Amino acid sequence: MSLTGALTRRGSAVLVAGVMVAAAAVGGMPERARAAAPAVPAVATTTVTDANGSATALKGFAIQSSAQVADSAEAVSSPGYQSVGWHAAGARSTVFAALVADGTYPDPFYSENMKTVPKDQFQVPWWYRSEFTVNDTDARTYLDVTGVVSAADVYVNGTRVATQEQVAGMYTAHDLDITAYVRQGLNAVAFRIKPNDPKKDFTSGWIDWNPAPPDNNMGLVYDISVRRAGAVSLTDTHVITSVDVPSLSSARLTVKATARNDSDRTVTSTVTGSIGHLTFGKDVTLAPGESKPVVFTPDDTPQLTIADPRIWWPAGMGDQALYDLQLTARTDGAVTDTAHKSFGIRDVQAPLNQDGARAYVINGHPLLIRGANDSTDLLWRWNAQEVSARFAYARNMGINAIRLEGHLEPDEYYEMADKAGMLLLPGWECCNKWQDRDSGPYTAHEHEINRASMAAVAARLRNNPSVISFLIGSDKAPTEASASDYKKALNAADWTLPVLSDIDRSSVLDYQSGMKMSGPYEWVPPVYWYFKKDGGAEGFNSETSAGASIPTMDTLRRMMTPGELETMWTDPSAVLYHRSPDTAFATLKDFSTALSARYGKLTGLDDYVRKAQLAQYEAVRAQFEAYGRNFTDADHPSTGQIYFLLNSPWTSLHWQLFDRYSDQGGAYFGAQKANEDVHIQYSYDDRSVVVVNRRTDAAQGLTAHVDLYNTDGTQRFHQDAEGLTVAGDGGKAVALTVPENVPNLDTTYLAKLTLTDSAGKEVSRNVYWLSTKPDVLGDSNWPNTPTTSYGSLDGLNQLAKAQVSATATSASTGDTTKVTVTLTNTGTGNTPALLTDVHLVDDQNKPVLPVTWSDNQVSLWPGESTTLTATVRTSDLNGATPHLRISGWNTPTGNVVAKPTS
Repeated sequence: MSLTGALTRRGSAVLVAGVMVAAAAVGGMPERARAAAPAVPAVATTTVTDANGSATALKGFAIQSSAQVADSAEAVSSPGYQSVGWHAAGARSTVFAALVADGTYPDPFYSENMKTVPKDQFQVPWWYRSEFTVNDTDARTYLDVTGVVSAADVYVNGTRVATQEQVAGMYTAHDLDITAYVRQGLNAVAFRIKPNDPKKDFTSGWIDWNPAPPDNNMGLVYDISVRRAGAVSLTDTHVITSVDVPSLSSARLTVKATARNDSDRTVTSTVTGSIGHLTFGKDVTLAPGESKPVVFTPDDTPQLTIADPRIWWPAGMGDQALYDLQLTARTDGAVTDTAHKSFGIRDVQAPLNQDGARAYVINGHPLLIRGANDSTDLLWRWNAQEVSARFAYARNMGINAIRLEGHLEPDEYYEMADKAGMLLLPGWECCNKWQDRDSGPYTAHEHEINRASMAAVAARLRNNPSVISFLIGSDKAPTEASASDYKKALNAADWTLPVLSDIDRSSVLDYQSGMKMSGPYEWVPPVYWYFKKDGGAEGFNSETSAGASIPTMDTLRRMMTPGELETMWTDPSAVLYHRSPDTAFATLKDFSTALSARYGKLTGLDDYVRKAQLAQYEAVRAQFEAYGRNFTDADHPSTGQIYFLLNSPWTSLHWQLFDRYSDQGGAYFGAQKANEDVHIQYSYDDRSVVVVNRRTDAAQGLTAHVDLYNTDGTQRFHQDAEGLTVAGDGGKAVALTVPENVPNLDTTYLAKLTLTDSAGKEVSRNVYWLSTKPDVLGDSNWPNTPTTSYGSLDGLNQLAKAQVSATATSASTGDTTKVTVTLTNTGTGNTPALLTDVHLVDDQNKPVLPVTWSDNQVSLWPGESTTLTATVRTSDLNGATPHLRISGWNTPTGNVVAKPTS
C-alpha cells in the first residue's frame, strides 16, 4: 500500500510534531540492563482532551526489544497489557536515550563509555507502547505521527492501523484515523520500530561530526498526539504574506486551509478566521469524504490588506513581531475543528550577485549572514531551556543565522527562533540516504518517502518568519528526479522562500547554490581568511572553521580521563575518540603543531589549554572580521558564512563555539568581539584598521585610536583618525593603515585599537597579539590549507605578571540574576593583563552555566578598568552565592564574591 493510500497527512494542523525512536536488541537483554529495568515502567496514562480541534501529546512510553517480547503484536497493543521488565521512555526518546536515563548504561559523553555499548541489541525492532483514555467517542479521533526513526508498524487496541512501509521516514507526517478502533475509557497504542540505518533510511546521522550512538537514534523524537475533530476537519492551514518593499507600509495576506468531510453525508460548514481584530469567513459544502481548499485572498477579503503592518526583523535589526491566525469550522451549529498558526510579516530575497554568490536581503536591507551550524543533542533529547540558551548565546555572539543540516528540531525550536529573531537555513543532510547521487537511484517507494518528507517539512516551516531558505541538497545537489520530487512538494505547499540546490556551487533544475564549501575544517592562521580564494572572505561559505576547539579545563575534566587528557596534549598524532570517527579529523596534529610552533614549547596540560584559548580567540575573531570587512567590497564581496559548528552534540574537541555543557572559551569570545554592532578591527593581510557598522543607520563622529606595544609594555606606535562616518547595513570605513616597518618593534607585539564617539565615550575596543614574522600558507588540499612557516608569538611567554583587582555585586529579579564585575589592572608598570577571563562559579568553584556575558576575555593596561555583566537563571545557582573566578594569560587566578544588592 502506498504512503498515501490508507493515511492522510495532517500537515500544519498538528499542534506539536512528535517523533519517537525504537531500537532493536539481538541475543537478549544485557544482564545489567535486566537489573536496571523497572518492574513496571513509570509511564503515566494520557488523558485525551475531548474538545474538537484539540491535540493531546502522549506523555511517555514503555519500551522493550522485540527479541525480549514473546507476546503477539495484538496482545502488546491491547489496553492493560503488563509491560513488566520494560524500560520507561519519555514522550520524545530514542532507545539509547531511555537506556541511559534509567541507568542501564553510564554517561555516554564521558571517556569512551559509549564505545563499549553492545550494538547488536539495536539490530532488531523495539516496541514502544503507551496508553490513553478517551471519554467521548462521538468525535473522530486521529493519531498524528511524525518523527519515527526509521519506520514503524502502528497498532491501536490490538489492530494494526499502519505498516512500516507507510510510516517510513523521520520527517513524514501522518494523521491516522483511528476512530473505528478507539473505545471509551482506556486505549493502547504501540509502535514496532524498525532499526535505523542513515545510509538506507530517510532519517538522520552524524557523518564525521562525532561517533554515532549505538542505536543510530532509533526511536521517536517528536511528540505523538491524539487529536479530536468532528465531521469536518481543517488541515494544511497557512498564511502567505507579501509586504511592500522598501516602504514596508502595507502587506497582503492570503489565508489557506483544506476542509475535509469525514462523515457519510453531505454537509455545509462555516469556516471563520481571525488575525487580531480582523475577522473573515465563508461557507463550504462538502460531499461525504470530500476535501476542498478554503482560501481567503486580499481581493475577496479586503481586510487582509494591512496598512502599516508590524514587521518581523532579525535580531539586532528591529522587533520580532508575530501575528496569530485562528480558524474555526462550524457544522450544524457546532465547532467541528479549529486550527491555529503563528506567522510573521517580512520579505526575504536571496539573489545571486555578479560573482554568482548568494546574497541575502531582509526587508529591503542587505544582510551579511554571520551564521553557524546548530546541532541537536546526540541522543535527540529535547531540552527547551538548553535550546533557549543556544539562541541567547548566538545573539550574544552576534550570530544572526543558524544552519540546520538534516537535524530538523521539533516545532518549538522554530517558534523559539521566531521570538529570538534568529534566521534559520534548514536542509537535508549530506553523505547518507538523502544524498541520492551517492546512495543510488531511489525506488518508486523511496521517491514517495522523499516527496512526503519534503511536503511535511514545508508545511511545518513555511510560516515561521525565522526560516529564510531550504537546502534540498547538502554536499551535493540531488539528482533531477529527486529535485523534481522536492519542487512538486514545495510548490504544493505554497513555499515562497529561496530554495538552494546544495552548499557547493552546484545547480539542478532551476535551483542554484550560490554557496561554496571549500572549508577549511582544520587549523589555519588568521591571515588565511583575508585572501579571496578557497575558504577566504568572498562569496558565501556554507560551512567553515579553523577546526579544533579545545574546551575549558572545567569541561575537559568532565569529559575525559586524566590519561586521555595527558595523551591529548603530549601526542598530537594520537587518534582521539572525542574528535571524529573520520580519519581526516581524528587527531589534533595540525592544531597542536601550530600551537607549539607559534606560542612556544608546551609545558603541561594547563599550558596547552591556556594557549589553545588564545589561539582559538584569534582564529575565530579573524574569520568573522574578514567576512565583515569584505561585505561591501565592489570586487568579489563576502555575502555570508556558516561557522562549523555553533555547538557540539556531545563532548567534543573540535568545531564548536561553545561546548556541550555551555561553557565558553576563546572561540566564543573571539566571535562576540568580531561581531560587535560598531566594531574596530585590524586586517592581517594589509595592516588596515577598519571600522564596520552593522546597525541599520550610519555611525558618525567616530575617532579611531591605534597603539602598538612591545611585550614589556613599551609603546612603539600611536596614531588617531578622527571624523569617521560609517554607513549602516554592514558599511565600513578604513581609518588608517599601520606602517609595514615600525622602529624598535619586537618580533611579538601587541596592538590596541579603540574607537570613541564624538563625546569621547568608548564604542569598541580590540586587542591583538601579532608577529613581525608572518604565517605563510601552502596550497590548499582538502580538508585544510597547510602552513609552511609559522609566525612567532612566543614573546607572549615573556609578559610580566599583571595584577588585576575585581569588585562584584549581584542582583536577582524573579529567576534572573545579574552579576556585575569591575576589573582593574592595578599594576604600576607598563605590562598589560592579556585576555583576562572571568568565570561565574558557585561556592564550590564549579561553573554556573549557561551564562551570557556583556564581554569577556578582556585585555587591560595599567590603570585601565572595565565593567562586565553576566546574566544567569537564579535557579542555576542552586542557592549558592555567585563567585567570580578571575584568570588570564599573565594574571594569577583569584576568586571574588559577588555581594548581593537589594
